[in-house]
Amino acid sequence: MGYLLGSIPSGLLVGRRRGVDLTTAGSRNIGATNAFRVLGPRWGALVFLLDVAKGYLAALLPRLVAGPEAGQLAGGLAASLTAGIGAILGHVFTPWLRFRGGRGVATSLGVFLGIMPVPTLVAFALWILLVALSRRVSVGSIGAALVYPVLVFLLVPDALPRGVVTVVASVVGLLVVLRHTANIRRLLSGTEPPVFGGASAAPSPGPKRP
Repeated sequence: MGYLLGSIPSGLLVGRRRGVDLTTAGSRNIGATNAFRVLGPRWGALVFLLDVAKGYLAALLPRLVAGPEAGQLAGGLAASLTAGIGAILGHVFTPWLRFRGGRGVATSLGVFLGIMPVPTLVAFALWILLVALSRRVSVGSIGAALVYPVLVFLLVPDALPRGVVTVVASVVGLLVVLRHTANIRRLLSGTEPPVFGGASAAPSPGPKRP
């Protein structure tokens, strides 16, 4: 369920609604950042919210189905984490685009908002700060992903197994960083485009995605 929910290509659908195929425009990524640059702030924000909602619903639905009491038990947490990770993987490796999707930042935000909101909101505030200072979404995403496991370890509620959720947060954070490998190269070479102004990074030559 989580994987199918996460695999819904929000950016692709919103872009096509606007007459633009994000898989052939800008950085050719269906995530919110490319949507922001190609479609504009309003539509980029919509893609971001839809991607967050996918993750949040994936984490929330197992507890709604099991009931509030079961949702607090280990089985309820395991179901939410499993569905949430499935949603992240569905977004990153969507079957509707030959298993090529977004970078997983917004969907991960939604998943962990539904499971442990306090450290997630702190990480989101850090993301906002880093983006504002650097004017680059990738800096915020990479920075928040690296710090997030530490925030989870320090701020997770006592009712949750600290070790388990910290390990899960570390794995997801690593996935987000790995999905930003090309961005890291551009940051190191000084060619990463800002979110406001500047052209979108040119994709490497090759066949266009369908």
